[in-house]
Amino acid sequence: MNPSAASSPQNSPPSSSRLAVEVRNASVVYQTADSPVHALSDIDLDIREGEFVSLIGPSGCGKTTLMRVIADLEKISAGSVLVNGVSPHEARLARAYGYVFQSPALFPWRTVLANVTLPLQIQGRSKAQSQAIAREQLARVDLTGFENKYPWQLSGGMQQRVSIARALSFEPRILMMDEPFGALDEITRDRLNEQLQQLWQRERRTVVFVTHSIAEAVYLSSRIVVMSPRPGRIVKVIDSPLPDERHLGLRDTAAFIEVAHAVREALADGHHD
Repeated sequence: MNPSAASSPQNSPPSSSRLAVEVRNASVVYQTADSPVHALSDIDLDIREGEFVSLIGPSGCGKTTLMRVIADLEKISAGSVLVNGVSPHEARLARAYGYVFQSPALFPWRTVLANVTLPLQIQGRSKAQSQAIAREQLARVDLTGFENKYPWQLSGGMQQRVSIARALSFEPRILMMDEPFGALDEITRDRLNEQLQQLWQRERRTVVFVTHSIAEAVYLSSRIVVMSPRPGRIVKVIDSPLPDERHLGLRDTAAFIEVAHAVREALADGHHD
């Protein structure tokens, strides 16, 4: 088994596979008072519809910057980016993606239901329609019965599930997640990894996921994008040979350990370049 694949466009999927994200020669340079900071350098990346792609690398390598570029929250200095065949700005206006931040970012004075309905009501949906959609999304993340609770009455893991339900509420084609479980304890994190994997299995949305955890990236992903220290570059893209349907016990298998080793080696190589 060879879990690694080159990250160049020449090794991208066949043209018959629809691309959710296309990044070509993208660079991000921040102008500062003393000298420019090169956050990303010559990024080439294709993400197919329905893939679960994790971005992993050391702190400051540009993982979140790359995700923010795709989400139209950051502008590139050079290169090009397409999301569902249009610019990130057009994709954002078309509500093509949902974004889950590192912290849940819920309004403490609004109930769980009211937090999830907020973006729907901003879009002009009726109260009844917004609540029906919100209840459906809360059921998808196992929070039926908690609609009238307030965020401060929930655990950190439950709050993050509310955030995921809110991101899914307007049926985005792409779900972007920036280290959503990084602040949680290991037991809660494992449980949410399992639930997220099951959610992806059911719905097959395109997911772009930022993490520092090798185990998390290997468990969740169909492909793992390994990035180097700043300036952020793609060191390697690793295609997972693991079965689509996964359980936590898979982490003890030889196949899982082999992929994790490949990721660890790629991270080390990125430091040495």
